Amino acid sequence: MRRENQSTVSEFLLLGLPIPPVQQGFFFALFLGMYMTTVLGNLLIILLIWLDSHLHTPMYFFLSHLAFTDVSFSSVTVPKMLMNMQTKYKSIPYAGCITQTYFFIFFADLDSFLITSMAYDRYVAICHPLHYTTIMSQSICVMLVAGSSLIACACALLHTLLLAWLSFCADHTVPHFFCDLAALLKLSCSDTSLNQLLIFTAGLTAIMVPFLCILVSYGRIGATILRVPSTQCICKALSTCGSHLSVVTLYYGAIIGLYFLPSSNTTNDNNIIASLMYTVVTPMLNPFIYSLRNKDMKGALRKLLNKKIYSPN
Repeated sequence: MRRENQSTVSEFLLLGLPIPPVQQGFFFALFLGMYMTTVLGNLLIILLIWLDSHLHTPMYFFLSHLAFTDVSFSSVTVPKMLMNMQTKYKSIPYAGCITQTYFFIFFADLDSFLITSMAYDRYVAICHPLHYTTIMSQSICVMLVAGSSLIACACALLHTLLLAWLSFCADHTVPHFFCDLAALLKLSCSDTSLNQLLIFTAGLTAIMVPFLCILVSYGRIGATILRVPSTQCICKALSTCGSHLSVVTLYYGAIIGLYFLPSSNTTNDNNIIASLMYTVVTPMLNPFIYSLRNKDMKGALRKLLNKKIYSPN
C-alpha cells in the first residue's frame, strides 16, 4: 500500500440514514422528538430517584446509572445524525470519529453490565430475601458500578487503540449514521484480523457473558417461584422483574440480531435499522417501561407533582 493513501484521510464522510430527500424533514422531526424524550425521560428518572428517599435502594441505584448511561449513549450519535440530516456537510474529523467510536463502545458495554447488575439484584431480592440487605450493601453496589465502568472503559480503549493503528485508503465513506467500528474496519487497507479477534472476544465478554448471566438469574428466579406456586408470589415477581425483562428483550434482541446473526442474511439498511433500535428506540422506551410498570416510580412522580402544585410559592 502506498504511503499517500495512508495519510490522506483526515476525515470520514457519514452517509447517514437511507431516507429519500423529500422525507428528511419528517424523519428529522421524528428523531429529534425521540431524542428529546430520551433525555427528558431519563433525567426525570434520575431526579425522582434523587429526591425520593424511598427509592434509595440498590435497584434504583442501578436504574439511575442506567438512565444516565442511556442519555449519554444516545448523545454520542443522535445529535451528529440530526445535524447531518439538516446540512450537506456530512463529514466528521478523523479524531472525532475515533472519539465517537470509543464512547459508543464504552456506553454500549456499560449498558450491558448495568442491566446484568440489575438482574443480579432481582435474583438476590427474590431468591435470598432474608440476606438481601447484607448481600446488596451500598459498597457492593458501588463496586458493581465501578467495575462495570472499568471493564467497559478497557474494552472501548482496546478497540480504539487498535483502530487508531490502522491505515485507511482513499475511500473514506462510511455507510452509516455514525462511526460504526465494523464499517470503519471495512475501509482499512491494513490487516484487521487482530481487530476482528478483539471484536469476537470483547463481544463474548461484554454481551454474551452478561446475557447468559441474566438468563441464569431469571432461571433461578423461575425455579424459586415454582417452588412456591402462589398467585401472590407470581404477581410480586412479575411486578419486580417485568420492567427489567422488557429492557433486556429490547436491548439484547437488537444487538444479537445485528452482531450475531449471519451477515449474509442482513443488508446494510437492516444493520442501520437495528442500530437505531438500540441507540435511539431502547433508551427512549426505558423511562416509559420503568415508570408505567413500576408503582414506586409512579408514586414518586405523583408526590413530586403534588408538591409543585400545592407548594405555597
